[in-house]
Amino acid sequence: MTTPADPAAPTGPRVPEAVHRRRWAILGVLMLSLLIVVLDNSILNVAIKTISTPAPTGLGATQSELEWAINAYTLVFAGLLFTAGLLGDRLGRKKVLLGGLAVFGIGSAFAAFSGSPGELITFRAVMGLGAAFVMPATLAVLMNVFEREEQPKAIGIWAGGVGLAIAIGPITGGVLLDHFWWGSVFLINVPIVLLALALMLWLVPDSRDPNPGRVDPVGVVLSVVGLVLLVYGIIKGGQLADFTDATVLSTIGAGLAVLVAFVVFEKRSDHPSIDVTYFKNKVFSAAIAAIALVFFALMGVTFFSVFYTQSVRGYSPLQTGLLMLPLAAAQMIFAPRARLVVDRIGNKATTTGGLLVIAATLAAFAALDADTPIWILEVIFFLMGTGMAHIMTPVSVVIMQALPREKAGSASALSNTFRQVGGALGIAVLGSVLSTAYRTGVEDKLGALPPALRHTAGESIEATLGIADKLGPRGEALVAPAHDAFLHAMHVTALWGAGVAVLGAVLVALFLPGRPPAVQGAEEEQRLSHTSS
Repeated sequence: MTTPADPAAPTGPRVPEAVHRRRWAILGVLMLSLLIVVLDNSILNVAIKTISTPAPTGLGATQSELEWAINAYTLVFAGLLFTAGLLGDRLGRKKVLLGGLAVFGIGSAFAAFSGSPGELITFRAVMGLGAAFVMPATLAVLMNVFEREEQPKAIGIWAGGVGLAIAIGPITGGVLLDHFWWGSVFLINVPIVLLALALMLWLVPDSRDPNPGRVDPVGVVLSVVGLVLLVYGIIKGGQLADFTDATVLSTIGAGLAVLVAFVVFEKRSDHPSIDVTYFKNKVFSAAIAAIALVFFALMGVTFFSVFYTQSVRGYSPLQTGLLMLPLAAAQMIFAPRARLVVDRIGNKATTTGGLLVIAATLAAFAALDADTPIWILEVIFFLMGTGMAHIMTPVSVVIMQALPREKAGSASALSNTFRQVGGALGIAVLGSVLSTAYRTGVEDKLGALPPALRHTAGESIEATLGIADKLGPRGEALVAPAHDAFLHAMHVTALWGAGVAVLGAVLVALFLPGRPPAVQGAEEEQRLSHTSS
């Protein structure tokens, strides 16, 4: 544990001088590690349409299999984040980072050569295992190499790295898919992992919690099983377009029951994975809820936006990646500067405003049509990135500074756990809304198909268009109804997402702190001095 300096002596850092001098280089290595984890998901967003096409171009994955390819990663990632944070606190964050990167790289290599959707789902889970050990360790190391006064700036730059990954990912994915097979979007991770491992061995110092918590295997198993059952039930309901089905209801019920058992167990445990007493703090709870709800809305909408640009508008994967540049540019521009807005108007106003901007942009998707000028989508993406930047930076600072420095791994893990759980549930719930609304809109147009094909054709727009393509001229009549049904489903799903973002804004407005009293007092004193002069 780093020994704090005497508060009476403001000169000199409270971290070792050698580490303090290279802190910005260390931040660069940490951002590279973060880049790999975020890059993978942003690349996959562009590739999901290609993966859904029949072999040999893709794997012929159904919409539910695509949801599982995303959520297999997300659920393992979220379920193990807290344990990974504790292991980093106990074993050393550098060791855990190196191990996590290695596992992520191996999983990426195997995913690239998957022969079926089932294999892809399995290897995506392995990638999630590796990523779970990378994400909390990067932020924990950051909190240990920067002094408290520099932490908001460093976190802002770190969050800006997410914007960089969002920019690079879709474009990289588009270039790869234009020249190579779909597996290249995973294979690209391997050389980046090797570079990150080399730089980390050279630059990053190790750190650990002198009093680490005990690992909680029962809590880990309960949380993962509960989430998997819940998400499986939700996705299955969307696949069947029937949430009253006995299998769907029983699976969702079982998932909720296991998650309740998890909360009860954690409350009674003397070494819980998640210390539920943290949530007695309304500020902390509101910040965590804001992260979960915004990712619930955004991940669900990102899932359908790719099908809008590629299946309805006819853009290539590379063009789709370029279309997402405004979202990434806004994040890169505003995330490092969001702390200046917080200094001026406070956490509550900044984050509430960001969530309302997100809600407005999601609602704007409900106005998009097959021939809407594409610049309107670009404006929506830019505003979405702006809103995101003014949520993530202030909320991350609130969460990370709510716990002592030596518990940085725990704070990071909690933040990322709820972000990933929110995203997984967003893909499951909003993906199921999309699937149900699409099937409802298109099923009466599928009467001319053989009975065996009707259910498959009604699952997603790609399934309908794939069957229409196989039928040749006889299938052309299905294309326009498929586009119309998808647009209606997208509008419904976007409004659901907007409603969730508004709920997040309400929670933040009620419970996050406003401007710090010290800042208000300083401004009042400055105004009085100007008046007297």
